[in-house]
Amino acid sequence: MSETCDLFVIGGGSGGVRAARIAAGHGARVVLAEEYRYGGTCVIRGCVPKKLLVLASRLADEFDRASAYGWTLAGVSFDWSALRAAKDREIGRLEEIYRTNLVNAGVRVVESRAVLEGPGTVRLLSTGEKVRAQRILIATGGTPMRPPIPGADLAITSNEIFDLPELPRRMVIEGGGFIAVEFACLLQRLGVSVTLVYRGELILRGFDEDLRRHLAGAMREAGIEIRTKQTIASIARAGAGYRLEMDGGEAIDTDLVMLATGRVPNVQGLGLEHAGVELDERGAIRVGDDSRTSAPSVWAVGDVTGRVALTPVAIREGHAFADTEFGGKPWSCDHRDVPVAVFSTPEIGAVGLTETQARARHANVDVYRSTFRPMSNVLAERPERMLMKLIVERDTDRVLGVHLCGPDAAEMIQLAAIPLKMGATKRQFDQTVAVHPSAAEELVTMRTPV
Repeated sequence: MSETCDLFVIGGGSGGVRAARIAAGHGARVVLAEEYRYGGTCVIRGCVPKKLLVLASRLADEFDRASAYGWTLAGVSFDWSALRAAKDREIGRLEEIYRTNLVNAGVRVVESRAVLEGPGTVRLLSTGEKVRAQRILIATGGTPMRPPIPGADLAITSNEIFDLPELPRRMVIEGGGFIAVEFACLLQRLGVSVTLVYRGELILRGFDEDLRRHLAGAMREAGIEIRTKQTIASIARAGAGYRLEMDGGEAIDTDLVMLATGRVPNVQGLGLEHAGVELDERGAIRVGDDSRTSAPSVWAVGDVTGRVALTPVAIREGHAFADTEFGGKPWSCDHRDVPVAVFSTPEIGAVGLTETQARARHANVDVYRSTFRPMSNVLAERPERMLMKLIVERDTDRVLGVHLCGPDAAEMIQLAAIPLKMGATKRQFDQTVAVHPSAAEELVTMRTPV
């Protein structure tokens, strides 16, 4: 046994890094092991690089609008390799910041896979070193799931999409969640002919029905083919591309296939069984509100727990753990009314209850809804419309949900989440003076329930 520490963190993503830094700040001796790159899914192959690609893709719409505003553009072209290189430079910069912040906080960082060998013991596979830890935190995140179909290994996932040597002419994406929808929208605008295949009736299960329909319509207007109630039954090579056999018997030829059929907790090979860490029926680490597992010396935060799979939630869970266990300031992450954004085009922002959820939980519900063309589309005479929706409990006048689809929806929902979290009423929304002309003013000017 070569070392002892107060906290050993397995995983250098957002949740693990935050926990390690806060715990070290409280005076704990902390070791963090990461086998790939610091920053986790969000920074390396998730939220951050995806948003950079989204921003690049939306320039296509701006170029289309430009002539209506008096601009003449000549020789506009797109270079995927240049964008990919710029993205890589930014991710490298952010990764170095994550690593430097850990070191500056006094955390020992180890580039190795780490596995549990028993209660309070971790082994580093790169050296065989064993570390005895008073507390162990698992923050290994999630990993893409491949469906058990013939040829699934021929497809890419969200892990590989960022590093394609070149963009295909045609692409089929299977899935209807965040990842599938976001990449369908951005790739279409970067010149790829995209077909989205989804087993359900409508994309983005779990979101408000009006948002789902509004976005699906906008995606089809942009040229994306959406096939619902279908799945890929098999994938086979066909010349330079692939032939997909669908579950209904139809065949689709394409140049590339991306499987975005969900993510699963990254728990394989961690040695959880040696420490008595239990998994739930979905394969996620079972934890309580304080992120404690069934093993007395082991905690877990982030996507590996199967709670709310969002980076800011993992960060708060990690921070709460460190404050509680090492700072003498016990608190836990509140998983209610978490705002979310889907960086599709148009993008979605949502917080609180959907209309369906609200009507199931409350006897009297009022719905306020507005659709309109954003000002940026007026001179350009583009058809895309924005949707805004408020869900209100009639008896208390409390705003239960805010749902947006359109430009800057993510920015607006962050601010709308604050009054909703505080229990604001529709009357208080109405008493707020509108900012004109803006899209956001619709949130405080809707007066009549639909």
